[in-house]
Amino acid sequence: MSSSNSAPDPAPSPTESSTHPDFVGLVRFLVEPFLDSPTSLSIDCERLSGGSRVWIRIAFKGEDRGRVFGRGGRNIQAIRTVIRATAKLSGLTAHLDVYGESSSDSASEKGGGHRPPRQRPRNAAKLRKSS
Repeated sequence: MSSSNSAPDPAPSPTESSTHPDFVGLVRFLVEPFLDSPTSLSIDCERLSGGSRVWIRIAFKGEDRGRVFGRGGRNIQAIRTVIRATAKLSGLTAHLDVYGESSSDSASEKGGGHRPPRQRPRNAAKLRKSS
């Protein structure tokens, strides 16, 4: 009856752990407070490249879009930063995409997230000067 055998093993550090973070739970925790109806949130998490990359896709009702993105995209950028930092602690890379409404009718439509930059005409400066 040795007391050294009854002591539990110390918990492994996050970098030593062989399990990956619960990205679905993390995203749900971060996004649901912004939603009027949390049941509309749809989350899909996919591991790519032998499990070293994580691609997370979320969808929710369109009227909640403004609150989730926040002014100037601050909220969604903060959510992406937390997800990337969590992934990095486990030696992974993560990417979050926001799609259109979570209903089955519009789930294939990608709605927003990244907009291409506006193209200015080459002669825009000349047009302003001549006016």
